[in-house]
Amino acid sequence: MNVQTISATRQQAGPLRSLWLIALMVATLLAQAIAAQARPDSFADLAEKISPAVVNITTSTTIAQGTGPGPIVPEGSPFEDFFRQFRDRQGDGEQRPRRSSALGSGFVISEDGYVVTNNHVIESADEIIIEFFSGEELPAKVIGTDPKTDIALLKVQTDKSLPFVSFGDSDTARVGEWVLAMGNPLGQGFSLSAGIVSARNRALSGTYDDYIQTDAAINRGNSGGPLFNLDGEVVGVNTAILSPTGGSIGIGFSMASNVVKRVVDQLQEFGETRRGWLGVRIQDVTPDVAEAIGLEKAAGALVTDVPEGPAAEGGMLAGDVITSFDGKEVADTRGLVRQVGNTQVGKTVRVVVFREGKTQTLKITLGRREEAEGAIPVVQPGPDESEAPVEKSLLGLTFSALNDELRSTLELDSNATGLVVTDVDEMSKAYEKGMRAGDLITEAGQQKLSSISDLDERIAEAKEAGRKSLLLLVRRAGEPRFVALPLDENK
Repeated sequence: MNVQTISATRQQAGPLRSLWLIALMVATLLAQAIAAQARPDSFADLAEKISPAVVNITTSTTIAQGTGPGPIVPEGSPFEDFFRQFRDRQGDGEQRPRRSSALGSGFVISEDGYVVTNNHVIESADEIIIEFFSGEELPAKVIGTDPKTDIALLKVQTDKSLPFVSFGDSDTARVGEWVLAMGNPLGQGFSLSAGIVSARNRALSGTYDDYIQTDAAINRGNSGGPLFNLDGEVVGVNTAILSPTGGSIGIGFSMASNVVKRVVDQLQEFGETRRGWLGVRIQDVTPDVAEAIGLEKAAGALVTDVPEGPAAEGGMLAGDVITSFDGKEVADTRGLVRQVGNTQVGKTVRVVVFREGKTQTLKITLGRREEAEGAIPVVQPGPDESEAPVEKSLLGLTFSALNDELRSTLELDSNATGLVVTDVDEMSKAYEKGMRAGDLITEAGQQKLSSISDLDERIAEAKEAGRKSLLLLVRRAGEPRFVALPLDENK
């Protein structure tokens, strides 16, 4: 290339670079414009669109006189006789019923009048009145309720089509996104508050909890109202707040719409929920438990008991670790409970378990949880032991072989087997992990125990296998759980 060619190339590069810079500036301005659109100056248009589908709910309940809280008067107080005489004059000694009212919120999900709210808003109500944004009031009847998720489905009768809103996908709600809460806070009527998604997958106290946490103002009366995304879709049902004062401090909880939609669909179809049931008792896999059984990572759900039911029929055993359910990995017990509950009753699923160092796939046909609740676990019979109460101290515990006298003292079944903990060293890991006198140890190293010599063998086997801890199956008042104890505390 000669000098003239080089010069021409440089002259052409100047305009190209200018064009590239202009394109970069345009792209930057477009990105800023898009970002500005994501932060609306006003929610007015959206509020106008969604408000007609949000409702106020008023309930009336008949309460027997005397069942509610009365004045607190110290015994022996000079006011004690006064309050007793006052009650007698008011009711001539009779317990007269009284009416109690409560307020809440809800939202319409179909043009023919289905309304979603919280179960606690309408629970025990004799009369439910729905007030619409237009001011019209209509009575509602209860189609079905689910106390486990605190959701209720109502229905109003009307000849006209009602404005309604749709459920969105709560799984796509991201922390930091805008949300709007609508409802009837403190009986003030239709009210809107804005905030962001503060956190996801919060649990309060329920088995199926999956709450979106938000800082949008939620107060008494907001219960049952919708939490909207900026597309006007319901991503949550406002249910609870965390507050030392009873008012909003920016920590509110809305049940995720994906949970609510499944419940509502079942209530609408059956008038009740129908959740899958596996039929096991489980606990989380801790790192020491994982090490004790040779599991690579502390994940999955450890089966502590398999009463009569679907899992037992499918071949599941106590000590199995459920690592996969119906093709989805199991992270912990909470995740498994939700996976099972969301699965159709009667479906046959593949369950992968970790057992004795290997994985195994079981086929289990799910039952229905609602039918199984309250069932008493079946205790598997074992050999009757009449061994003398010989004691031995191991792993920070003092054990005694189970005999008829101990069975009677501990109110155990006549064919129960295992070792009874008679004392616990308070400086030991066993005490730290919650072991107490009276606990019954039925398995060690995932094998049944019937004598102290069995325990000695399990300890020797674990040490030979290079284990640092031994897994024990412990029962207290009939409730089973696994505890991994370090072998270096053997004494």
